[in-house]
Formats: sequence, structure tokens, C-alpha cells
Amino acid sequence: MPTHLSVPGRRPRILHITQPVDGGVARVVTDLVRTQLADGLDVTAACPDSALATRLGTLGAHVRHWRATRSPGASLAREVRQLARLIDEVRPDLVHAHSAKAGLAGRLAVRGRVPTVFQPHAWSFEAVDGGAAALALRWERWGARWAARVVCVSEAERATGVRAGIAGRWTVVPNGIDPEHFRPLPADAVRAGLAPAAGLGAQAPLVVCVGRLCRQKGQDVLLRAWSTVVRKVPEARLVLVGDGPERERLRAAAPASVLFTGAVADASPWYQAADLVVLPSRWEGMALAPLEAMACGRPVVVTDVDGARESLPSAFAARCLVPPEDPKALAGAVGALLLDPSLRASLGEQGRRHVLSRHDVRHTARAVVDLYRDLLGTRSGPTRARPGLAVGGAGADRTTQRVEPSEHRESIHS
Repeated sequence: MPTHLSVPGRRPRILHITQPVDGGVARVVTDLVRTQLADGLDVTAACPDSALATRLGTLGAHVRHWRATRSPGASLAREVRQLARLIDEVRPDLVHAHSAKAGLAGRLAVRGRVPTVFQPHAWSFEAVDGGAAALALRWERWGARWAARVVCVSEAERATGVRAGIAGRWTVVPNGIDPEHFRPLPADAVRAGLAPAAGLGAQAPLVVCVGRLCRQKGQDVLLRAWSTVVRKVPEARLVLVGDGPERERLRAAAPASVLFTGAVADASPWYQAADLVVLPSRWEGMALAPLEAMACGRPVVVTDVDGARESLPSAFAARCLVPPEDPKALAGAVGALLLDPSLRASLGEQGRRHVLSRHDVRHTARAVVDLYRDLLGTRSGPTRARPGLAVGGAGADRTTQRVEPSEHRESIHS
């Protein structure tokens, strides 16, 4: 379906800037770039040399290698200068900067000279403590002036920004996943082809946690809960899917019933092999792993952080949401679901239907293109986004828009 998004005389040039280049941010960028290329946009991606860069190039995007570390540091000034030169060469009509690091460097390089979309993918000031958190918050308050729109993946993420004093022009576009790729398959058939799960047998209760092995994702909390789980369900096994800076520390704390896969190119077989998927995050915007798991027909247990309630069917709240950093509550929820196969099956079916109706990535991608159309002044019809709450204080005229799934379907025809 064509976007009808155009710049006089040529296709519009969109520049995506991203660092990090892995995890959920990389999947979001990949999905957006794929859809925008299919819709005829001229798409360039600036990111460090990585598997993501290769993947985007294979899709047909122009890829410019941007030498940037994951976190701000002494190299920031050089990274901003390099990005400014790159932007001068690409001459984009719109810049879309993803996550904290690219959001920092991108807005410093552009400084509002080109319409800029900033998508935090969870706030930087939640990831650090003390003076670093205060500095990150000061920057987000200041840098908001250089974003034509701040895109949040959940209303809760937007509310966190508002409470923190960030006066942004907000749009909420819930995360989406590909329900054709993430789809239900019989767990026993999938397990047979997965090492180290192949030797577990079809009857062993299997809990899977997919995510970067880092403090944000809370695998250490899950390990503290796990001893209680195996007392209730002695045959249970836990698989941690992913890699990251906490790998060795987690391995040292893990009992024999916990298995590690390392980094995987595709997590869908692990969701399909699971009886239950758990994500015990300390903070999020809206995590992709629970959406992917539900699309595979698997029930989830997640911590009640930004985006969690919005990503789940209402029936999940009582059984599947637990407070963050609460091993006792986490163990109780996991153990109860492992002991109730019929409830797991029911929740899995509800979760799949929910994702199909509200979190299809095609709706998300179309909503983002509608936003581009607004910013470039090329929308041919009335906006399909629904006005939300005005941000108080400085910038009180800045409003929120939320794009609902049904509105996504309408907007692609405008």
C-alpha cells in the first residue's frame, strides 16, 4: 500500500540513526526500514558496523557507518561531528533517532534544522543512578526542544517523561511485532531441534526468558526467585536466551536447572518451545519479548513497569503482572502457572488474539509514516491520531497524540 508521502520532485529521504544495534531497538528499526522501503521512501540508516548494518543493507537501505559507543563518553564530541558531516552529505528531509545515545548525538548534530523524531525506547535517566541520572534528565529536558516529535511506545513511557519535566510534542505509537513470524507451533516438535533443550523431553516444564543479559532485564531477580519455583516444580528448567555484560555473573549464580543459550539470531523457536515466558525487567518503554511470546501463543509473566499493562490483555493483570525486584511475587506467579496447564493454554490463546488486534507491526509502521507525513506537511487528509493530554508547564501548548490499531488501518488510506 503506497504511503502517498512525497517531497516535490523526488522521494522523501528518511535518515534513521541508531545506537544500540542489537536487542529490541534493532528489531524496531529493522521493521520500520523494511516497511518504509517497501512504501517507496529513500531510506538511509546511520549506525555502527554490525549485524544490524548488514541486515539493513540487505533490505535495500543506504547504510552509513557511524563510529559510536553505546554510552556517552569522551568520544561524544567526535561522534557528533561525524554525524553532522554525514547528515550534510545525506541531506535528509527527516531524521528519526532511536534510543538514548543516538537521540543525544542526533539532536546535537541536527539542532532542529531538519524535522527530527526522537524515540527513546525507555528513558535514559531510568538506566543510571545518582549524578549520571540527574545529568541524563537535564539533557532530556533540554534536548526536547530539538525534537519535532517525541515518539513513545506506551502511554506509561510518555507519562514518565511528563512527570520528569520533559516538555515534548508527544506521539504514542505502541510497539508491534510480526505475527506471521512469531506464531504458535507445538512445543515438543520445536524442542527436539533446540540445543540445549533437545534433551529435556516434552514433559519437562520449560520457562524461557529472552533479553539482553543486563541489569535492565532483571535476570538476577529471576534467578533469586528460581529456587522457590523448583521447590514447587522440581522438574522445571529455566532458559536464559541472550548475551550481555551480566553473563558471567549470572552464570556464577545459576543452579544446574538454568540453561544459557548465548546470543541467538531468532528467538521465535524458544518462545514456541516454552511453557511460560518471563521478563522481570526493572524498566522498559514497552518490551517486545512479551508481545513476541504472546504471538507464539505462550502465556507471560512480566514486571509492572512502563508499557507492561498496556501490552497485555486485561485478563492477564491478576496472574501475570508482578512488582519489579520482587523475587517472592515472581516465584509465586511462575510456580502457579507452571502447575496449571489449562490456564496456560487459555492465556496463550487470549494473548495471541490480543497481539493480532493491537500489536501487529504493520499497523505500527503505518502509524510512523503517518507521523512523517504530518511533519513534512504532506498529509492529504485529516489526522487520524486522537488528541491527548496537554503537557503542563513550559511547552503547555505541546500535545499528545495516540494512534490506535484501528486508526492505523484507516490512516494508510489517507
